[in-house]
Amino acid sequence: MSGRHLLATAASLLAVFALAAPAAADVSIQSATVSAYSLTAGRLWSLVAALLGLAGVVIGGLALARSASRRGAIVALVAGLAGAATGGLVVAAANGGPGTGYGIVGGFVALVVGLVAMILGALALARSRR
Repeated sequence: MSGRHLLATAASLLAVFALAAPAAADVSIQSATVSAYSLTAGRLWSLVAALLGLAGVVIGGLALARSASRRGAIVALVAGLAGAATGGLVVAAANGGPGTGYGIVGGFVALVVGLVAMILGALALARSRR
């Protein structure tokens, strides 16, 4: 991956994170009956957060494999932070438990995956400084 591509990826991840905060506030408005297969706002934002964290894990793993990839480590840190923060917003805004459509399970998954991405990014960054 070139440096410009990594910086463009980081910029797009930050833009998604900036848009996620106001939209996560709308998660609290939910109808009483939600099917297991309907895509609600809470489920959508938890999915976005989990995908951000997953992108951070992949980029962090690649940056860890290539010890000279400092930009990849930074992108993994940013993506992990964005995924964990968005997942935390979804969890904080949820009014019900699993199966209610608020996306709380996906929010917790996004928190864990985002933290893993941040750990991989930090390890890759520490390795690139040596």
